Amino acid sequence: MAKVSGKFRNFLYTGDNGYTVALFRVKKLYDDELADFLNKTITVTGSFINPNTEDTYILEGSYIEHPRYGFQLKVNTYEKTMPTDEDALIEFLSSKLIKGCGEKTAKAIVDHFGSDAINIIKESPDRLYEIKGIKELTINKIYSSICSYTNADETLVYLKKLGFGINECSLLFNKYGDGIKEIINDSFYSLLDLVDFNKLDNIYINNFNPKSDERALACIVEAVKNLDISTGDTYHYKDDIYNAFINKFRFDLDKDKFDKYLSKLIKDEDLILDEDKIYLNSSYDDECIIANKLLRISKNGIQDKISFSMLENDIKTSNIIYNEDQRSAIKTALNNPITIISGGPGVGKTTIINAIVRSYMTFYHITNMDALNKIALLAPTGRAAKKLAASTLMPAYTIHRFLKWNKETDDFQVNEYNPNMHQLVIVDEVSMLDNHLFASLLKGLTSGIKLVLVGDVFQLPSVGPGQILFDLINSDCFPFIFLKQIYRQSENSYIPYLARDIKAKDTSDELFERKDDYSFIDVDVQNIKATIRKICEKTKEKNINESDIQILAPMYKGENGIDNLNYIMQDFFNPKDESKKEITYGYVTYRENDKVLQQINNPDCNVFNGDIGFIKKIEKVKDKVTKDVITIDFDGNIVEYNKEDLSMIKHAYAITIHKSQGSEFPHVIMPICHSYNRMLYNKLIYTGVSRAKKSLIILGERKSFIDAINNDYSTNRQTGLKDKIMHNFSS
Repeated sequence: MAKVSGKFRNFLYTGDNGYTVALFRVKKLYDDELADFLNKTITVTGSFINPNTEDTYILEGSYIEHPRYGFQLKVNTYEKTMPTDEDALIEFLSSKLIKGCGEKTAKAIVDHFGSDAINIIKESPDRLYEIKGIKELTINKIYSSICSYTNADETLVYLKKLGFGINECSLLFNKYGDGIKEIINDSFYSLLDLVDFNKLDNIYINNFNPKSDERALACIVEAVKNLDISTGDTYHYKDDIYNAFINKFRFDLDKDKFDKYLSKLIKDEDLILDEDKIYLNSSYDDECIIANKLLRISKNGIQDKISFSMLENDIKTSNIIYNEDQRSAIKTALNNPITIISGGPGVGKTTIINAIVRSYMTFYHITNMDALNKIALLAPTGRAAKKLAASTLMPAYTIHRFLKWNKETDDFQVNEYNPNMHQLVIVDEVSMLDNHLFASLLKGLTSGIKLVLVGDVFQLPSVGPGQILFDLINSDCFPFIFLKQIYRQSENSYIPYLARDIKAKDTSDELFERKDDYSFIDVDVQNIKATIRKICEKTKEKNINESDIQILAPMYKGENGIDNLNYIMQDFFNPKDESKKEITYGYVTYRENDKVLQQINNPDCNVFNGDIGFIKKIEKVKDKVTKDVITIDFDGNIVEYNKEDLSMIKHAYAITIHKSQGSEFPHVIMPICHSYNRMLYNKLIYTGVSRAKKSLIILGERKSFIDAINNDYSTNRQTGLKDKIMHNFSS
């Protein structure tokens, strides 16, 4: 932790949330190692409350090397130092901070009151009449300025004593100012838009009555949010909410009292009651937005009358013979405002997307250059977007990037007030979309478009609440084509058929028969790791390396969990070597050439959750201070990380099946054993199998494999979207 004292020279950027980038002149150091900074101007970043160039500040933080902006002091905490000696007091009172007080008046005040002048004025402003010749207007200006100046500091101290961190203090003060104390006293949990619930609730428990009505109401809403996240449902029933509330927050509350709280929340529209279904207001709004916007697109979207024969010449040039379902999918997508296309692996979904794009461009005489402004190809993840771009030879984007997501504010710059103007919008991997992201996408589109939604309805549902693809298909309100015919990836390809059999719960002996591109290896749980290593040794002999091999498992912890598999596979694929530099973060050691997974969207660097890359370089960079810089190559996108940024990545020799969605891998290894049992179910296994492109090896216990195929754990979620869509369209 570095500590310096000095004054701000200039403010380069100040956000609405108090985040500031500024130039800071260092006047004092608290660390001999930083001697080079004395009397120098450095760049600082952090959250501040009304910073100014007049005061002296003590800053504490860490030195970082920003990949775009260079060396910075990242401030974690700070304090303003009040002037104490008489010369500093005179300088302060005659500064721009204090209105109505020139240098002559300031000197007279300090001469009369001494070093305690500020406290005396604040506590007894009438004493300023003791200064000869001072006027009432001047007294009022000086007193008001000092109060305004010191109130911010007092509020900061008050918030820190309650338990808020400096970033939270800045956010709260910049939004509410001195009124934050009133908010805390009258409506504490309204601060949830700025502070995490668990942090806020702990502060409340430590400072106020933990059994208050205010806390009970807030905790009920939080219980509903937790249910949304844990179940994927968008609505719940009263008894489920009551049980979740009692179990999580340990309130001693009977059902009659709970019903009264629930009624108040519904009356205040924090929760929405629809018959006997109870929604978060945001979840209800998302479903309404989706249903309403889809109706408007259906009415106002682009409707053409394009026969397949009109496209015959263009189709022939592609040297692809389309079956009846595929021809129907292309024609339907070109002639309707909204079209849904689904099917399992190997049925040609990306081929159809390519045909739709090319046919649309041909019919409307759109050049490749014009297509950038008229056709948008979107996917939920970076890898899915790259796959889409590769299949169409056109740019494809993550939905977050397309909507210009702001990481700091967690909102989208492309929205209902600033919509995108593309004409044809194709979204791939729609099964991964949750309600909120789909609602946000629709808000960012005009109604006069052609929308094509593509995905595999049998894959895992979204991580967030909702089941978009399932609900849209089952509403029966949109043209829907299901592609059934499997096209072999090679003459003896079995993987797509295996996925189909798993979906159908076919557990015949063929599951365990060796095929050209598939093997099941029967091995007990103790030998899974050793067997995976032997498999990798054989693949290495065939010049297949870790970039083409992906291990997929359902959970992180345990003997055969992802964390342990990564440790073992790192030792195999990228063992310790004096020629390779290393860096340790927490309990994990990363070294050059390691395969890693990005876990957090970072649109500034064009790297997204689920992207896989390789560490190319770890080096110590000397720029005023020495720091670690980690360079990672994500398929040609070079991104630099500081050591503290390593929380964004994990090793990727083994990843979860959830993280693999939207991706394809040439060779997949998938262990299955009873220690995974609580995480094994049909859709999970189906999704993992359908990630393999050239070869698939499943190893482990036959019984666990069969049980997983027969396990319907991932049942349909409780959502109201289908009913809302049907109601809108029937009206």
